[in-house]
Amino acid sequence: MTPIVSGIVLAEIAALMGDVARANILSSLMDGRALTASELAWHGGVSPQTASGHLAKLSEARLISMTKQGRHRYYRLASPEVAQAIEALMAVASFGPGRHRPTGPKDEALRRARTCYDHLAGRLGVALTDALTAQDHLVLSDSAGALTEKGRRFLCTFGIEVESGPKDKRALCRTCLDWSERRPHLAGRLGAALCTRIFDLGWVERIKDSRALAITAAGRDGLKATFGIDGIA
Repeated sequence: MTPIVSGIVLAEIAALMGDVARANILSSLMDGRALTASELAWHGGVSPQTASGHLAKLSEARLISMTKQGRHRYYRLASPEVAQAIEALMAVASFGPGRHRPTGPKDEALRRARTCYDHLAGRLGVALTDALTAQDHLVLSDSAGALTEKGRRFLCTFGIEVESGPKDKRALCRTCLDWSERRPHLAGRLGAALCTRIFDLGWVERIKDSRALAITAAGRDGLKATFGIDGIA
């Protein structure tokens, strides 16, 4: 049975995530990579000393985890569930009152294609989910999904071996509500495997200092030929 989270604990987590600097730090980790404290201080817009305090609080709440490598400490989101919660909050925020802030190229890049922890989001992520569903490779229901036998064969030819039994506690197929498209994109182990494969093929590249992705020329050709996706880049 899943334990019930008390209102006090929920309020504590909400307060931690509600601080602007900590929210920026958590958002910067949404691409799934590990960053140093100095890098997170830059993203949070605070001094290294202030960032250290924020990181300690986030670590204590198990929202982030830390690993040591040589002289450096690297921080990342503690779990896919934390990333899912942040993406859900972004979706809720997108329904709120509009802010008088000009839309810049970074905003458009994030809406076009980005990583959501270890899977793809934005128009690219939603288009891939739609394509898999339209081609009867995937069946979606609410926040869950099921891979069809046809889909299993397709993914095998695409270079993704789907295990018959889960290797961890993560669901094979689930969805996230995309905050920019306001429609679901594929997450879970399958979403992560699809993201990894598309990176390995060189279809997308990371944009510096952002979790936005650039779709390469090879990616435009591959997405159209394999999934029938065109016009995103």
